[in-house]
Amino acid sequence: MSLIKDLQSKQGKVEIEAEVIEISPPREFNKFGKVGRVANAKIKDESGTIVLTLWNDEIDKVKVGSKIKITNGYVSEWQGEKQLSAGRFGQIEVI
Repeated sequence: MSLIKDLQSKQGKVEIEAEVIEISPPREFNKFGKVGRVANAKIKDESGTIVLTLWNDEIDKVKVGSKIKITNGYVSEWQGEKQLSAGRFGQIEVI
């Protein structure tokens, strides 16, 4: 299990438990003729906070105050800020 403060950009196979403290309104996008949704959430554990990118159905799964477990997550960097996402192979579950 990782702590948020130890996450590095481009790190994969992240396993973490955290609490959702903020979720931005979802944005719709169109990629290859398919409409999708994306939202940013802020999650925290005892070591700090990080932005979690939520895609499509993941948005409906979590709420502010949810405790979540991310398995096989991936850390990317956007405009100098680290972001975590479940990516194509990971999963987010509410615990």
